[in-house]
This record gives sequence, structure tokens and C-alpha cells, in this order.
Amino acid sequence: MIQVIYGKRGSGKSKKMVSLANEKVKTAKGNVVFVDDDSRAIHELDREIRFIDADEYALTDYRSIYGFLCGIISTNYDVTTIFVDGLFNGMDKKSETSEKIFEKLQNFSEANDIDLFIAMHDEGELAVSELEKYKVLS
Repeated sequence: MIQVIYGKRGSGKSKKMVSLANEKVKTAKGNVVFVDDDSRAIHELDREIRFIDADEYALTDYRSIYGFLCGIISTNYDVTTIFVDGLFNGMDKKSETSEKIFEKLQNFSEANDIDLFIAMHDEGELAVSELEKYKVLS
């Protein structure tokens, strides 16, 4: 399952993600991972949540993010939930590549039985119509 939190900068997406992660870790049957492009959220997350500061890695496009998520799963089969905050900022959400990445992420989620939560900025561009089926909050 993929759920996307989509909205303008400063609309509370990151706070919502932290809150969702803290709630999810209480009921998760496996490990919860929170991936962010900076370390601001680390002190707000439950200590049972594995925090990864993606700024330490060269995640510059959809492919690298997808590969990174696959790497998380390949090293820990007990991961059941991944939160991704800020990694998709600045990427072209209208491109053919963005449609393909969400299709790949959906397949990834289903194949590995992973709940995937993604926060994305609305940067004045309309999201691809595919994104709407995943949206949970704007």
C-alpha cells in the first residue's frame, strides 16, 4: 500500500508523517523505517523507529530513491512500514518517469508487503493523475 501526503511547503506534512510513524510503530508487526532528507525529525520519532538521514547518500533522482528503498528491504526482511519525507522534493511530478516510479513503488510495496508513506511538496505543478489514487492528505 502506498499513501501520499501532498501539500504546499509549511502545510504540516512532516508533522503528519512523524505522527503517523509514531502511531504505526505501536501496532506494526515488524520494523518501521523513517527516511528523511534532513535530521530534524529524529528527536520527535519514537525510539523504536529506525531513522535514516538520506542527506548522507546521493539520492538525486527517482531511480536512486527506488534503489535505496530496495536496499533497506534487502538488508532487513522485518521492515513492514517505510515513511519517506522530503526525498521527492524538486523532482518533476509530471514526467513519465514519475508515473513509472509510483507504479514500481506500488509493485515493490505489494511484493514485499510494505506500507509506504510518502510526503511530497506541491511546488505549483499538478501531480500526475496516477498520484491521486495514493493521496491521503493535502
